[in-house]
Amino acid sequence: MPNQPSPGYTVTVRVEVPSTGAVTPDLAVAVGRAGGVLTALDVAESRPDHLLVDVTFDASNADHADAVVAAVEGVDSVKVLKVSDRTFLLHLGGKLEVVPKVPLKHRDDLSRAYTPGVARVCLAIAKEPADARRLTIKRNTVAVVTDGSAVLGLGDIGPAAALPVMEGKAALFKQFGGVDAWPVCLATHDVDEIVRTVELISPVYGGINLEDIAAPRCFEIEERLRERLDIPVFHDDQHGTAIVVLAALSNALRVVGKKLADVRVAISGVGAAGTAVIKLLRQQGVGDIVACDRQGIVTRDRPAMDDARRWVAEHTNASNLSGTLADALVGADVFIGVSAANLLSANDLSRMAELPIVFALANPDPEVDPFEARKRVAVLATGRSDFPNQINNVLAFPGVFRGLLDAGAKEFTEEMGLAAAQAIADAVGPEELNADYIVPSVFDAAVAPAVAAAVSAAATATSQRPSTSSPKQRSQP
Repeated sequence: MPNQPSPGYTVTVRVEVPSTGAVTPDLAVAVGRAGGVLTALDVAESRPDHLLVDVTFDASNADHADAVVAAVEGVDSVKVLKVSDRTFLLHLGGKLEVVPKVPLKHRDDLSRAYTPGVARVCLAIAKEPADARRLTIKRNTVAVVTDGSAVLGLGDIGPAAALPVMEGKAALFKQFGGVDAWPVCLATHDVDEIVRTVELISPVYGGINLEDIAAPRCFEIEERLRERLDIPVFHDDQHGTAIVVLAALSNALRVVGKKLADVRVAISGVGAAGTAVIKLLRQQGVGDIVACDRQGIVTRDRPAMDDARRWVAEHTNASNLSGTLADALVGADVFIGVSAANLLSANDLSRMAELPIVFALANPDPEVDPFEARKRVAVLATGRSDFPNQINNVLAFPGVFRGLLDAGAKEFTEEMGLAAAQAIADAVGPEELNADYIVPSVFDAAVAPAVAAAVSAAATATSQRPSTSSPKQRSQP
């Protein structure tokens, strides 16, 4: 399925045209004929003999943008002076900065914020380390940690190339949750090095957000950090995705009049996201789950499975089905795709149960053509912003960490994930709920505070529960 033009590929072309104005309409026609979406046509400068005109349009990808520019350049009497990709312009110099919270205008300010007054605060923390949460940035700061091995759908592009994504993640943390997050991009894929590095820097942070680390390595990294650290560790590709999927599915089932405990779910993709979705759905009582990977339905007798894949095999496919992804869809009430583009045809969906629900979340191209899928299913969700029901992790992680930090939580639990999912689902009122609105808008200002309150309450309940295990033994740097 070809991509649709989007603001992710917004280009501004500055052109010189004769001052008669006769050429300007031809520019709009050229953009349209080339498949671009014209968003602005601005006269930047007027001279007696010529005009400078900025032509701004959305394209579907980089090659398409080049084709639209060529179409503009092909208009008679037009001279292209400059082509600006507005996405790259937005990223110039990065998207983050550090801003002091206290005034530093005179000597007294310096004496309190820095030396000599700061020494008293240092000694207080040395005497009572727990006071670091109260007296430093630790109380509101999260590390966004990656090794650059599974960035978006781009694969292993390395830590430097991953940095723009991590900056964006940090910006979302601040915008939606008021959380100060900072990118930590590590130049290693070694599990021991990653775990030790995060352990060494952990005193600065109130939480760790693992991001874009390839499976199955991500599972071991998260598990080991949870064992060693006394602050919450949250892998957004796993838990954030699972939270939003569960919230959306809960509401989608309300639309079609089915219950979680009664449905059969087919899942494509058993990496980080797929495995976490399976775990959270099982926690909510979904017992009939069939998981698929590149080889087809995951079965217990498959040879040479790693630990993560073996767990999936042992906790799904109770009927011991075998075959392809299309076979898994036969009779399924729900399809959840967290895998790759164009794996299914619309005809495959016709083999599902009545009133099927399809979450085709591969991005930017879903597992099935959404235009065709909408004709066959009762409820459709994707990971894209140009269709209704976008499953976007930004609905979860800012509020989740806001709640964890507010509660001073030492860990993230499945109970907190379930609480977050319920809060997101509840953000869609009964009078709003329909097949095209099963999750709230990512810009709904009420969502993050609701998620934060739910997670904080769950964290408080967890902390008050009697412990049945010995406390974590955290190794010191």
